[in-house]
Amino acid sequence: MDPLSVGLVGCGNISDAYLSADAVFDAFELVACADLDAELARETAEEHGIEAMAVDELLAADAVEAVVNLTPPSAHAQVITDALDAGNHVYTEKPFAATAAEAETTRDRAAESELLVGSAPDTFLGAGLQTARQVVDDGRIGEPVGATAHWTSPGHELWHPNPDLYYQEGGGPLFDMGPYYVTALVFLLGSAERVAGSVSRPRATRTIGSGPRAGEEIDAEVPTHEAGIVDFANGATANLLTSFDVEASTMPFPAFEIYGTEGTLALPDPNHFEGPVRVRDHEDDDWETVPLTHEYTEGRGAGLADLAFAVRGDWEHRTSDALAGHVLDVMEAVRTASEESAFATIDSDPGRPAPLPADFPDVDR
Repeated sequence: MDPLSVGLVGCGNISDAYLSADAVFDAFELVACADLDAELARETAEEHGIEAMAVDELLAADAVEAVVNLTPPSAHAQVITDALDAGNHVYTEKPFAATAAEAETTRDRAAESELLVGSAPDTFLGAGLQTARQVVDDGRIGEPVGATAHWTSPGHELWHPNPDLYYQEGGGPLFDMGPYYVTALVFLLGSAERVAGSVSRPRATRTIGSGPRAGEEIDAEVPTHEAGIVDFANGATANLLTSFDVEASTMPFPAFEIYGTEGTLALPDPNHFEGPVRVRDHEDDDWETVPLTHEYTEGRGAGLADLAFAVRGDWEHRTSDALAGHVLDVMEAVRTASEESAFATIDSDPGRPAPLPADFPDVDR
C-alpha cells in the first residue's frame, strides 16, 4: 500500500520517538513538522530530513494526509479539531483530551468529517500485551476475577526540567500513566461499567529538582494520589492506583496482574512493548514465562501504523478514538466518584480491540 503521509505537530522530547519510527514502518512517512517554537521545528526538520512548517501551514498542506499531535494535554482537543477541520486524519499522544466532554466533542467531529482519530498509548500492540491477550483468550487462568494495576513515584519534577504540564489540567499521575494501564486492561478484559474512586493532593506546590529551573516551585492544580476500583462488564474488578506521592515501596514496579479462577497472569510493564509475560496456577511450583507470540517490540509508532492501515483499507482500527474516549471516561470517573462519594457509571462501550496478526507490522496488505 502507499504510505500515509504524516505531519507532526509538537517537537518536544517525545517527537524523536515518532521521527525515528519512520525508519521502522512502511505504512507511513513523516514529511513535515511544526511547533510554536519555529527554531525548534527548524532544528528538528534539519535533523530528520523533513520540512519545517508553521502549524497552520502544516494542517493545510496538500502533502499531509494525517497529523501526529504531540502538544501538551490541555491542547490536544483543539489541535485534533483543527486538524480534522483541515481534512486530516489524526493520531494524538495520550491522554486523548483533558476532559471526557472534550473527547466526546472531538469524536463527534471526527464522525461528521468521516476521518479517523487514533490515540496513544499503542503499547498494547506490542508483543508483551499481545501475548498476554492470548494467555487470557486460551483460558490459561480460567475466568478473569480481578486485577491489580499500581504505578507510583515521588513525582516527575525530580527528573523533568519542565514538569509543569504534569500538574496542570490534563495531567496528574492518573492522566499521565493511567492510560497505559487502563488501555491494557480494556484490551485484555473488555469495557468497564462503573468506577469508584478516591483522590487527594497532599501538596499544593512541587519543587523542580533538575535543570536550569531547579529549586523553582510550581503549582499542583490536579490530584496527585489517585486510587480507583474499576468494575468490568465481564465481572472482573481492578484495583487501580497511580501516585506522584510515593517515595518508596516494597511492591514490584509496576504491580500489574490479572487473577483468574484457575491462575494468575503477571503482566509486562504496559509502558513498554515487550515482556516478560508470566503465568502460574495452583499446581505450579513457580512462575512460567510464556514465549512471546507476536513480533513487534520496537517502540512508539505502532499506533500510527495501525491508523495508516485503517485509512488505507480493510483493517480494524485498534487504537481508535472510541477506545481512547472510554479510557478517558474511566479515568475521569475516578475523580468524579471521589467528588460525589459514589460509583460513577461508564456509558461508553468500545468493546475489546481484536488481537493483532502475529507478524504485525509486516502484514500482507
